Amino acid sequence: MSVRKIQDFNNDWSFIKEALPLSEAELARGESVSLPHTWNAIDGQDGGNDYHRGLCWYVKRFARPEGEKVFIEFQGVNSTAQVFLNGQFIGQHEGGYSTFRFELTGLLQDENVLCVSADNSPSERVYPQFADFTFYGGIYRDVKLISVPESHFDLEHFGSAGIFVTPRLEGKDASVQVETLLTGVKPGQQLRLQITDKSGQVVAEKTQTAGKTSFEVSLPDVHLWNGKDDPYLYTAHAALLCDGAILDEVSATFGVREYRIDPELGFFLNGRSYPLRGVSRHQDRLGKGNALSREDHEEDVKLIAEMGATYVRLAHYQHDQYFYDLCDQYGLVVWAEIPFISKYLPDGNENAISQMTELIKQNYNHASIICWGLSNEITMNGEDERLLAFHRELN
Repeated sequence: MSVRKIQDFNNDWSFIKEALPLSEAELARGESVSLPHTWNAIDGQDGGNDYHRGLCWYVKRFARPEGEKVFIEFQGVNSTAQVFLNGQFIGQHEGGYSTFRFELTGLLQDENVLCVSADNSPSERVYPQFADFTFYGGIYRDVKLISVPESHFDLEHFGSAGIFVTPRLEGKDASVQVETLLTGVKPGQQLRLQITDKSGQVVAEKTQTAGKTSFEVSLPDVHLWNGKDDPYLYTAHAALLCDGAILDEVSATFGVREYRIDPELGFFLNGRSYPLRGVSRHQDRLGKGNALSREDHEEDVKLIAEMGATYVRLAHYQHDQYFYDLCDQYGLVVWAEIPFISKYLPDGNENAISQMTELIKQNYNHASIICWGLSNEITMNGEDERLLAFHRELN
């Protein structure tokens, strides 16, 4: 019996800035790098618009990890990634701003070589391709190795955490629906939900058979998430049990709030007028490109809050999960969006839908998010019925 283990996988990578065949990339002597990393930190910021766009390789060697099932998690690779383990293709992900995972279990050996190609070349089907910002190439967010037992919370559902919390305000109380996604469940296993308040006290609890994966519990006299004035958060903890022992567990912070938008009077949060004044934020830094540290994200949110903003638009793509967490904690209202921008790609519909699905599935629990943005400046190259029809589909 084992429980989930999450290993930082950011160190000891070899970077090869050349579109080699896989067999040569495995053996190449590259530059030693740690993640997050981008190859456009300098040439993507000099104003020349001639930064390197192409396929580059990241290679890492590692010993077989413990665990019945082993997954690799990438929190952002721009913009198309292909992953190979011990010379075998594992999977491909298109879209540079969202989390994705692949299972490694069946191909693991005592000693392993993981090869990842990152490709920010121009494309006719992967957004974005036309915009006034740099499409930094690289594995520019964290990478994790996740080991779980055979029975576990699903790791392959659009990069989500496998837990979705929907609170609904009912007077002074709240009804909280929690849906979980499980895989490999066996007879006799149980699912336990605990909701804790800001101090860590359990305020609601329920246990049921693991064959039933959704819960509904009540929070009496609920404490609201009230923007910057009082960004109060609860946490939902879901645990998969076998004979009382925890096999796997996941958690999600959430806030209880209501909002509405009046075309004449503006934005209302929990029944009171709450004007939205704020900024648009990109995920890059001078000399670093988009390969930001946690400290960079923290400094950004502190600056936004310090200037008196109540709102932030996270342009033009899905941002780091940690930054959405910070917005929850600081009480900033968020507009979240995908990089469906500037020019419509007739061959890009599937990718835009995929990125929208990942944005929502991965960020479903954030109290700060009040809008999923469909597109941005998309009529710069004109508009036609195809574009309008696709907006309706995205919506």
